[in-house]
Amino acid sequence: MPYAAMIATALVGASLAVQIGLNATMSRHTGSPLAASFINFAIGTVALLVLLFAVRGGLPALAQAPAAPWWAWGAGLLGALYVASSTVLGPLVGGAAFLALLVAGQMIAALVIDHYGVLSFPVRPIDAWRIGGALLVVAGVFLLSR
Repeated sequence: MPYAAMIATALVGASLAVQIGLNATMSRHTGSPLAASFINFAIGTVALLVLLFAVRGGLPALAQAPAAPWWAWGAGLLGALYVASSTVLGPLVGGAAFLALLVAGQMIAALVIDHYGVLSFPVRPIDAWRIGGALLVVAGVFLLSR
């Protein structure tokens, strides 16, 4: 197993919990969850632009983007949906419950996506183990939401 990648992924997950609080704080200061979400994306865009110029071959890779299928462009909209919803809903349901609900939704969607092999994923049929894992995640959501 790629343990370093797993640890890095867990750390990124931890940063999402922090991001909910940061967005909520910015929302209180601006008086608008959408303004807070916009600031989040603006700073993220600048950071990614700096990385794009810092990484060798970044601009030629960007030039290939128009060749992507039309539906791949929806990722930016889904990112905006996540940031805006975390700013609005995170403080309402709490950080742990919000992230648990996100993971439950992701798990269910990922099972369907894997089962049918859509969005460039290989087919990985749903089986009892995978359903059991998803049910444990949903049970965790229930426990965290109480």
